[in-house]
Amino acid sequence: MRFARHGLLLALGLLLGTLQAEDSATKVAAELSVEVQPTDPKLAKIVLVAGSNFFKPGEHEYVAGCAVLRDLLRQTPEVFPVLALDWPKKPETLAGAKAVVCLFDGGDKHALLAADRMGQLRKLTDEGVGLVGLHQFVDVPKEVGDRMRDLMGAAWEKGHSQRAHWVTRFGTFADHPANRGVTPFQIDDGWLFKLRFVPEMKGVTPLLRTVSPKAASQELTDESIVTWLYERPNGGRSFNFTGTHLHASLAEEGYRRFLINGILWAAGVEIPKSGAPVSLTPEGLNKYLKPGPTAAKK
Repeated sequence: MRFARHGLLLALGLLLGTLQAEDSATKVAAELSVEVQPTDPKLAKIVLVAGSNFFKPGEHEYVAGCAVLRDLLRQTPEVFPVLALDWPKKPETLAGAKAVVCLFDGGDKHALLAADRMGQLRKLTDEGVGLVGLHQFVDVPKEVGDRMRDLMGAAWEKGHSQRAHWVTRFGTFADHPANRGVTPFQIDDGWLFKLRFVPEMKGVTPLLRTVSPKAASQELTDESIVTWLYERPNGGRSFNFTGTHLHASLAEEGYRRFLINGILWAAGVEIPKSGAPVSLTPEGLNKYLKPGPTAAKK
């Protein structure tokens, strides 16, 4: 009898926890105005997909990070950013998108491994829709590597690729529209490197390289590429940045402009000569760090 009562209490506790998690997710969605569609068809719709799971305060803040990017994108008059949690729930959210931005877990927890999301994204990219992958996006199981390379030009491969944290200062930038107005910035980030790129790196334009200060060689080779552009064979564009681990990095103006420029480039939106507007105060950045769902189910 005692064990039965214990089992009943445990089941009730689990049910309550699930309901609380769902309620938390609902509140977060309401506060962030999730999947609000543009009313002006002339605006370029950019969909930002944020994982709703929680890691550590200030780290892997997917929802907060995408919310910042959304509000920064709003400063460019020609675009209308739409925020979605985990994956768009409304069929109209992805319809007509000029680009899709993904910031969520990779590896075996990768959001694209669920249902037919990879197929949905592939259909969009076949139509020329831009694609932006942040942090762990190119980290997929090895058997999915070729599909990721088709989308992004590269994939992180277990047993070959590497990941590690270190501080890097980026001070010089190549002459490319994606780098317009980007000023030097220094960030502490979790990098994915030594990636498997498409053969001969056809269509790939490396943007930033970095190497661990502890590495025996400080030579910046293709194995140290952490950010790149990819012009897909079908004419669509992809932009990938393997950093974005820390929310605090968004305090760096050059870093913010670099990310927003890359998103605009992928969406086919003209980037101003001085770079995209990215006004944000430290106080404004911190307001995005609200408690999120801790047990969201995918």
